[in-house]
Formats: sequence, C-alpha cells, structure tokens
Amino acid sequence: MLKRMFVAPDPGRARLRFAARAVLGIGLAVVVCFLAGQSVIGAVTGGLAALLALFTVTDPTARGQAVTTALLPAVGLPVLAAAAELHAVPVARDLVFLAVVGAGVYARRWGPRGHSLGVFAFMTFFVAQFLHATPAQLPELYAAVLLSVLSAAVVRFGVWCYERRLPPAVVAAPPAGRGLARVTTRQAVQATAGAGFALVVGQLVSGQRWYWAVGATWWIFVNTASRGETLVRGFRRVLGTVIGICLGFLVAVPVGGAPVPTAVLVAVAVFGIFYTAAVSYTWMMLCVTLLAELLYGFLGVLSPGLLALRLAETGVGALGAALAVLFVLPVTTHAITDAWIQRALRCVHACTAEAAARLAGSTTADPAPRVAELEQLLGRVRLAVAPLVHPLNPMPVRKRRARRVLALLDDCAREVRGLVAVAADPEASHDARLAAACWRVESAVEALTEGRPESVRSPAEPPAEPALAHLHGLERALADLAEPLRAPTGSRLVGA
Repeated sequence: MLKRMFVAPDPGRARLRFAARAVLGIGLAVVVCFLAGQSVIGAVTGGLAALLALFTVTDPTARGQAVTTALLPAVGLPVLAAAAELHAVPVARDLVFLAVVGAGVYARRWGPRGHSLGVFAFMTFFVAQFLHATPAQLPELYAAVLLSVLSAAVVRFGVWCYERRLPPAVVAAPPAGRGLARVTTRQAVQATAGAGFALVVGQLVSGQRWYWAVGATWWIFVNTASRGETLVRGFRRVLGTVIGICLGFLVAVPVGGAPVPTAVLVAVAVFGIFYTAAVSYTWMMLCVTLLAELLYGFLGVLSPGLLALRLAETGVGALGAALAVLFVLPVTTHAITDAWIQRALRCVHACTAEAAARLAGSTTADPAPRVAELEQLLGRVRLAVAPLVHPLNPMPVRKRRARRVLALLDDCAREVRGLVAVAADPEASHDARLAAACWRVESAVEALTEGRPESVRSPAEPPAEPALAHLHGLERALADLAEPLRAPTGSRLVGA
C-alpha cells in the first residue's frame, strides 16, 4: 500500500496537477462563499459541492466536462430540496434516498456523464443529512452550491485547464447487455438493496449518523462491476477508515476545530484524496475519513465516541454491500473478467493491424488511438482481476494464474507500443513478412477469444528487423497466454 502511494508512476504529473488544482478550486469556492456572507454550513456545503465537481466529472474532452459541470446543479438542487423538505418525515425521506441510490447507479449506463450526475445527486442528499438541512436553509444552500460549482468551473476551465493540451481520453465502455443482463441494471438493484440494509441497521446503531452506513454502501459500488471487485473495495474502505480514525485521534482531535490548523489540514486531506484516488482506494479512504473528522471538529462535534460510531457505521455499510453482491442478482468475476480480457485481446489485434497498415504506406492508418484504448482496457482488466490476486484470496493456484495473465497482457502491450513506435518512423519500410505475422496474430487472438480448441503456436526466434521483432514478441506472448486462459477443465481463467 505504501509503495503504491509513493512509488506509483505519475506520467506527465497528471495526478499531481489533478490534486493541486482541486485544492485551488475548493479553496476558492469556500472563500467565495464566505465573501458572499454564507454561514459555516453554507461554506461547508459549497466546499463539498466544489470537491464533487472537480472529482467526479470525467468526460473524455474538456468541452464534455464543461457541459457535465453545468448540469450538476440541475440534478443536485432538486435533490437537495427533496432532502430538506422531507427532513421531518423519516419514512418518506428514507424511500426517496433509496430511490436516489438506485437511479444514481442506473445512470452509469450513459457513460461518464451519467456517472457524474448520479454521484452528485446522491452526495447532495447525503450532505443534506450530514448538515441536517431544513427548508428554511434552502436559499443559502442553493447559493452555496451555485457559487461553488461556478468557482470550481472557473479554476478547471479557465485558470488551469491542462486537459486542453492533452489528447482526448479514451473511455472503455462497460460490456453491453439488456435488461437484467446489463451490469448497470443489476448494480442498481444491488446498490438499492445494500443501501436499504445499511439504512435500517444504521438507524439501529445511531438515529443521528445512520447516513454514514448508506454512504459507505454507495461508495463501495462506485467503479466496480463484479462481486469480487465490490468485496475487495469494501475491505479496503474499512481498512482505510480504521487507519484514518487512528490518525484522527493523533491529528483531528488535538486540533479541536481551530480555524487555521484545520484549514491547512483540510487542504492536505483534499490533496490526498485527489492524489491517491487513482492508485490506492485505501489511502483515499484514509484521507476522506480525516477530512470528515476535521469538518466535524470545525463544527464542534468531534469526539472519540463519534469516531467509534463512524467505524461501526462503515462496517454496516460494507456488510450491506457484501450481502447485496453475494445474494442479489450477483455479477460474477467470471463474467466481467472474461469480457474485459476479450476486449483487450481484440484491441491488441486492432493495434497490430493499424500499425501494419501504416508500415505498408497507408496515410490514413493511425494506431495511436488504439494504443490509448488498449491502456484503458488493461486498466479495467487489472481492476476486474484484482479480487483474484488480492493477498486474502485463499486460492493460490488461481492467484498465480491471474498474475500470469496480467504479466503476459503487459508483455502484449509493450510489444504493441514498440511496434507502433516503429510504424511512426517515416523511414520504416514495409516487409512482406509483416502481413503473414499479422495474420498469425489475428488467428491467435480469435483462438483465445472464441474458445477455439486449436493450439496457439509460439514463433521461432525473432528477426533483427524491429517491426517483425515486435510482432514475433507479440505472437510469443499470445501463445503463452493460451495456457493460463485455458484451465484444465477447458474453462478460461475467468471461470476460476
């Protein structure tokens, strides 16, 4: 965990810029709220709205991000009004909260924008419970949300829009399906069921802080697709919360809500949330827990008993998520891993074909976007396989097999990148043997993805020509993949 945090690569310092911009944008939002005469409640609401606007909006282009950011208040303000109006009607409030959970997860079928709007809607309802918002406070809270989203947008798209200098990100769409065969539909049902369990049990644990349990269930479902991924994420959330609470006893409790040190530590926690999100969910949850402790300290309600209650509610939420993914329309690791591995392999072939066409003299062939797509797909494969390679996985044979698949897919990606680099050289000449090698790559990919029984042959020693050397290396990696992808029973790794 420590290694992932401090040694993980940060190409182009993307995570560093992401985190630094978040501190700047959220800080500006809070300052603007105070300058506009907002109370502490309004400033906290605004800061959280800015955090969500900067964290959850992940459209592939800056233009798309701007549109999604502009839509956030249109989704959040009605939800905020419903939460405040139903504050005194617990049964109706709870039912609406569960409806928001289900709709928020279901919206992920519409890609990054649906995901962002779903998260913002849920968190708006959650923040209303956190602040015990009432109808009389709605004008102030509306103003805080609008000012803060605008402040975040000014920083993101005006002051520091580094995305404009980057090529559009490739978004790997989830495997498709219809009805209950669609992952987002199943997850919407699961999340609603898990949140219902967390809501009921959370209220038995605490009538005041029950929403922590619902929040834990919700965030465990974010960016997961299978029951294995969800269970691993739940474990990491609990672990991060435990470490964060221990750190809170050392940092947040002694500070006692003092404004200046609290502001500095909040900035550090916000930076940590954004900087660690891509590499360690445990570290991110540590920072989230510390941020919550600091805010409660600033509001004057932080105590050791409250920290213990947060841990209990987090445990309830994790249990709700675990029960839901195990018993309510389960999405198996088999199904998800199989889909992502097959898509990655097909993308390997597409990259190869584009590079070969480029070497053959085609002026329209461009393998670069395919390489970017391959990197995205391999990231999804790693996420899907994570439950199989987790240290707590009690099946060592399957763990070794999964690690072997990941290593060989990385070998494929390395050879593809080398081939594309050679193809980008205007002096690279076409070799007649390229067509035959590409045909063998296509045949190997089809054999692996379609479950055909024929063997995938390993090539002879690679030639000296760079393009052919990379193609032969790719063939060898595909041939080696045949063994771990075909379990002794005839099933693939994903059947493990």
